[in-house]
Amino acid sequence: MPHPKTLEEPEHGWPLGWGASLREFRTHLAVERGLSANTSSGYISDLNHLAAWACDQDIPAEGLTRDHLTHFIVSQQAAGKAPRSLARMSSSLRAFLTFLRMEGGGGAGPEAVVKPPRPPRILPRTLSETHVEALLGAPDTATPLGVRDRAWLELIYASGLRVSELAGLPALSVFLDEGFLKVTGKGRKERLIPFGESAEHWVRAWLALRPGFKPKGGELFVGQRGEGLTRQHLWRLLKGYARAAGLRAEAISPHVLRHAFATHLLDHGADLRAVQAMLGHADISTTQIYTHVHQARLRALYDQMHPRSGG
Repeated sequence: MPHPKTLEEPEHGWPLGWGASLREFRTHLAVERGLSANTSSGYISDLNHLAAWACDQDIPAEGLTRDHLTHFIVSQQAAGKAPRSLARMSSSLRAFLTFLRMEGGGGAGPEAVVKPPRPPRILPRTLSETHVEALLGAPDTATPLGVRDRAWLELIYASGLRVSELAGLPALSVFLDEGFLKVTGKGRKERLIPFGESAEHWVRAWLALRPGFKPKGGELFVGQRGEGLTRQHLWRLLKGYARAAGLRAEAISPHVLRHAFATHLLDHGADLRAVQAMLGHADISTTQIYTHVHQARLRALYDQMHPRSGG
């Protein structure tokens, strides 16, 4: 009989040892690997699908074999999972099986997870420099909130911060005289990122106004009641400024500004390794996708402008 639990229920309730294993794995992700709650939840979401399938088959958490894992991946393909989702799920499975092996459990190891089809390369959306200028100019800097928003827009574009990094950025982590900021990113890894004069100007202007908001914590950017800005608040603000700038709001996100930061640096001759360090990518291959964006932009410009391009 299929197990009656749904995927929305917490992992604690699965039978056959799955509840305990997933609970311990979540603790391992947070405490030993230092992953964020969002990243950990992504792993657990994938593994809840495995737990549901395994419980239907009466397979305990530590009784998985290579054949079980292959059948599970095939079932997910048949259910219509996209290649990118399958790739993420395979990564979650390998991490979980590695954890079980570290804990002395039996069953299959991470090498038993079949390699999913390679997901198609999707070039990240980006913005032209003209569009970025329009977006940066959208806040009304005659108001304190407009100065604040101009400051964080300038800073995210100048430094390529993730929105979660921007939301939690302490005021004491910004060194204006030296022109760099210190960020704690994924895996609690610290990195130093330089920023330019425009961002410095607007952050200084905001810091002069910030005490009037009576900050409750140490975050650089706070709301009207002194609370730190959340990722969701920053998203909503950005969408509003995109509309004010005459841009398609649905195509604009904080991550698009991060992409613009990387692409525009490469457009102006930056070294790929330097961009990797500033973005906080552990693997250079993650950063290399921006070289494809850069090349695509050069190709489009050539086709448009060169008299012998045939365009």
